[in-house]
Amino acid sequence: MDVRDALARRVAVRAFRSDPVPQAVVRDILAAAALAPSGGNLQPWRVHALAGDALRRFTDLVAARFAAGLVEAAEHDVYPPDLGEPYRSRRRAAGRARYAALGGAGASPELLAELTRRNYRFFGAPVGLFFCLDRRLGAPQWTDLGLYLQSVMLMAASRGLDTCPQAVWTNWPRTIADYLDLAPEMMIVAGMALGYRDEADPLCLAPTTRVETDEFASFIGFDGAE
Repeated sequence: MDVRDALARRVAVRAFRSDPVPQAVVRDILAAAALAPSGGNLQPWRVHALAGDALRRFTDLVAARFAAGLVEAAEHDVYPPDLGEPYRSRRRAAGRARYAALGGAGASPELLAELTRRNYRFFGAPVGLFFCLDRRLGAPQWTDLGLYLQSVMLMAASRGLDTCPQAVWTNWPRTIADYLDLAPEMMIVAGMALGYRDEADPLCLAPTTRVETDEFASFIGFDGAE
């Protein structure tokens, strides 16, 4: 599979089969992704992979706390509180596609709760990944981690696997830190579901679109035109 094919395959899958993924495959994906660039070769990413009983215990814990109405303070904002256009409209369009896949015409407290519950189960994936960063690092190292995340997803695609990056895990920093016994300087940046897509579930591929290239790129100094 070439890079273009991997990019086309990589979508945020929100419904997985329970088929296990061998540790050797997960290890290979994480190791190959570590070829991602990082400023000064800091390689700031730290990854924790959960599967089997360890994953079930963790998701049961979070599900129980969510059902009890417990709340933790996120350590960073996933979106700016004053998110403007065109970003707000793009986010809402993606959300509407997910709610439609769950059988709703739009957002409702029930559908939001159902989607959140699925999030906290890694959408049924057999592997849950947590990506951490040393809180003493800065914005450039967040960029490095983003490059690593993309590399993980492309490597997974090349192995016939699917992923869903999950910023929602920032809502449980204390629970995750305690469960993983994280050092105080480490913070959770994102999670990721990893496994094989369940194409029978309508939530599997809630469609999203991409804007045309000319909406985000300009070309200066090139000779000729296409």
